[in-house]
Amino acid sequence: MIRLDRVRTACRRIAAALGLVAMVVTAGCTGPRALTVELPDGTVSPSPMASAPPPQPPPQLTQAKVDAAVDRLDDVVRSAMRRTGVPGVAVGVVHRDRVVYLKGFGTRRVGQPGTVDADTVFQLASVSKPLASTVVAGAVGRKTVGWDDPVVKYSPGFALKDPWVTGHVTIADLFSHRSGLPDHAGDLLEDLGYDRAYILGRLRYEPLAPFRASYAYTNFGVTAAAEAVAEAAGTSWEELSEREVYKPLGMTSTSSAFADYERASNKAVTHVKVDGSWQARHVRDADAQSPAGGASSTARDMTKWLRLQLADGKFDGRQVIDAAALNETHVPHILSQPPPALAGRSGFYGLGWNVGYDDHGRLRLSHSGAFDLGAATNVTLLPSEQLGIVVLTNGRPVGVPEAIAADFFDIAGTGRPTVDWLGFVGRILQQQEEAERSRTDYSRPPADPRPARANSAYAGTYANDFYGPMTVSTEDGTLVIQLGPKKTKFPLRHYDGDTFSYETTGENASGLSGVTFTANSDGEITKVRVEALDENGLGTFTRS
Repeated sequence: MIRLDRVRTACRRIAAALGLVAMVVTAGCTGPRALTVELPDGTVSPSPMASAPPPQPPPQLTQAKVDAAVDRLDDVVRSAMRRTGVPGVAVGVVHRDRVVYLKGFGTRRVGQPGTVDADTVFQLASVSKPLASTVVAGAVGRKTVGWDDPVVKYSPGFALKDPWVTGHVTIADLFSHRSGLPDHAGDLLEDLGYDRAYILGRLRYEPLAPFRASYAYTNFGVTAAAEAVAEAAGTSWEELSEREVYKPLGMTSTSSAFADYERASNKAVTHVKVDGSWQARHVRDADAQSPAGGASSTARDMTKWLRLQLADGKFDGRQVIDAAALNETHVPHILSQPPPALAGRSGFYGLGWNVGYDDHGRLRLSHSGAFDLGAATNVTLLPSEQLGIVVLTNGRPVGVPEAIAADFFDIAGTGRPTVDWLGFVGRILQQQEEAERSRTDYSRPPADPRPARANSAYAGTYANDFYGPMTVSTEDGTLVIQLGPKKTKFPLRHYDGDTFSYETTGENASGLSGVTFTANSDGEITKVRVEALDENGLGTFTRS
């Protein structure tokens, strides 16, 4: 399986390659966030960068061109499904404040009756992020919070490893992934079953990169900012989302609570490919990171949100979200991907959006969502053309939603696809999977492994401030480790000497991973390193 962090890295690379993120536009690549730079001594230095995005060119897509692209969408979707076998897809297109395409394809669950339609509920995965930034923009417009407000102003218990960063990191910093938190910080805690409060409380242990000078995609950074906004509003994130966006837009099948997705009768379940066939194997409860990845919706509901985005916060003639607050989400706040070549495009991240400019200088907003346990989604907007598309699928990421969106815009712009986008995206994902295979293969121990010690030498309780306690015991002659609040059991397989392996589980599962015990000079086991939990150097447990 592909590690989710690698899947999402691949999604960002796909976006850049498809032209869905920006080329450098010197005339204006930042919003007001870059007008000044606050220094560690508290002084403020002016930034030389522009304060607004470049003016947008006049619309270049005629109604006839958009209609032609819409007319070919059925074939585009069916071709992608035929080539990949992805079970279900729903697509919505908005143009000039009208829904011009809304359709479902395939099945909600393989092997059972029930077809996908415009009202089938899908898990959005990381498409939850631009939805969440819309919710926050609503609160900003009401003066409940400001994008530049420090998170600790509303969440006094929030902390990162550096006290200065803790006091200065803002809602915008966390929504743009520029806080310094490492890539996907906290996700492994979620896999172990920890809840939102526990995970946010452990972010203080994560190592930090330079503040506001580095980009790293963090679900729980976004979640921490969203929680602070909800606290400022005196409610829960789930209720705030309903109040600010879902209810005003009439998004009656949209929710930020997993329980609502679960109880929906018309829902698409997640699928993964096993031995060449798509199967419904997993349930993905993303409540812990709800603002970043836990929303669910339908194609019909999402087209209402697309209309709001493309109309500067208006919906059916009403100003639902303040235009200035919403516009802040649409401008670059951090460089997310340097150009791959001197003449290449750079990628930017706004507030919950990938932000870029295409070959014609048109602003392009996009975001993909990926659950390795069985969901892939994409939303792409071309605001100057008042055109947007949302693609929801119930299969693990193989490039379908990105390819459908790219084909659609390609056909609208040039009359035909200029690239085999599905093949292109698939190759990128395949390369990521092959790169993951380069780590130690614990399924193949050495031909003459060193013997392990007696099980009793390893048994005991081991402490870790980040992951909590781990116990090692023997059950039916097999060493077993227990981790997380539910004391989930993982049997160990001997590999070599004091090194064992176990089968990882959850969204970030990576197959067999190593568990290595360390002895002191007296030969007593004192520490154990769990390789799958040690990406940020936090995976060593000390014997109590």
